[in-house]
Amino acid sequence: MNDREATRSWQGLRMSSPPDPGALARERALLTQLASRPAAARIRGYFGLLGPGYLQSAMTLGGGTVSSALFAGAIFGYELLWVAPLAMALGLVMLSAVSWQTLSTGRRPWPAMREHAGPFFAWAWALGALLSSIIWQFPQYALASAVLVDMGDVVGLRNLSPVLTGGFVLAWALVVSGLYGRSERAVRVYERLLQTMVWGIVVCFAWVVFQTGVSDWDALFRGFFTFQVPGERNGVAAVTLVLSGVSAAVGVNMVFLYPYTLLARGWGREHRELSQVDLLLGMFVPYAIAVSLVVIATANTLHLDAAYQGTQLSPVEAARVLAEGVGPIAGRLVFGVGVLGMALSSITLQMLTCGFVAVELFGLCVGSWQHRLATWLPVPGVLGCVYWSDVAVWVAVPTNIVCGLFLPAAYAGFCLLQRSRAYLGEDRPTGAFGAAWLAAMLGVTLFLVSFLAWYVLGQLG
Repeated sequence: MNDREATRSWQGLRMSSPPDPGALARERALLTQLASRPAAARIRGYFGLLGPGYLQSAMTLGGGTVSSALFAGAIFGYELLWVAPLAMALGLVMLSAVSWQTLSTGRRPWPAMREHAGPFFAWAWALGALLSSIIWQFPQYALASAVLVDMGDVVGLRNLSPVLTGGFVLAWALVVSGLYGRSERAVRVYERLLQTMVWGIVVCFAWVVFQTGVSDWDALFRGFFTFQVPGERNGVAAVTLVLSGVSAAVGVNMVFLYPYTLLARGWGREHRELSQVDLLLGMFVPYAIAVSLVVIATANTLHLDAAYQGTQLSPVEAARVLAEGVGPIAGRLVFGVGVLGMALSSITLQMLTCGFVAVELFGLCVGSWQHRLATWLPVPGVLGCVYWSDVAVWVAVPTNIVCGLFLPAAYAGFCLLQRSRAYLGEDRPTGAFGAAWLAAMLGVTLFLVSFLAWYVLGQLG
């Protein structure tokens, strides 16, 4: 078997357009050179290789994230700024383990989980990723369409039809998601596009924060480090925002997508440290910055608005309130572009997740027409532009419960893999560090189980 044929079935992941063996060899040589350098020099050398981590931040920066951040800032000001960094830090614990396992063994994670953790955990992981990626397309399309309609109003395009804006979003999503898997270059273009969108989101919200100004710098810094849940007023809302933020920062579909993007890149053992840096700089940093900026921008305006009672808040309403203080461009157009970027990135990555689930369940080849067709499974979500408000009540609650059950099951499966010598062999983390890592993974899993129990009991009560 020649190098090209070996790469075509990279670690069992069949690809119609696999990574170029020569490019991978040069990348490994670069990593070997960097390995002997100091940590700061290694990190600088990794910057040009980052990619999969940005897909994770782009995926989690969606409609649910921005809505929770807006609500937190409007009601509690700067007090809940600590939630987003902590939530993503907990996600880092699990995704770093997923990365270590995948790159150490070179095995596709779904069959590995089925074999070494059990079919229950593997199927819960795959089905949870598939269902959440399909169902949560509806609110993402509804958000993107509403923002486009509002932005059209700003620039003079009055009364745009939600059907028209929804069709535009769908066309964009089909074209962009279709890039992935066509060729190695297309994969890089897709990753660079998402990377640009992530930092574009950050820039948009940073501009709004700059325009609104910070009312109390001491309170802002305390908001990142107090780790307190306000209890005197709106206590239930505060607990809900904290728990939902921590549990939703890394979803079950994100956990499924991540290791397959590593394999599609052709990454292996030599990339293990790179993948950890990629998660830190590509996922944690932009996510924490973007969500914090949304909270700060809303705290600077709505939290100080006595007329706001905290009953409901949509991104479009928030943009209009911001416009009163900083002008129509910064308040509605710039803020709207940031929110739109969140929705568009989530839509395409949820489509990508469906494609990788189909790869495993049906043995498809990445980049084949069957694989690209599978990425279209969430397309009915475009109906959310018109019908989401009608179906949200009876879809959102059961979906939260069902998908909430699948995520702890997937996490438990990775905990079992982390301690499996049959799976990891000599790469199984041992000693005090290995025990602490596994304990952290178990702690995150138990927290999610506790949150699910609290959520279900709250709904029943």
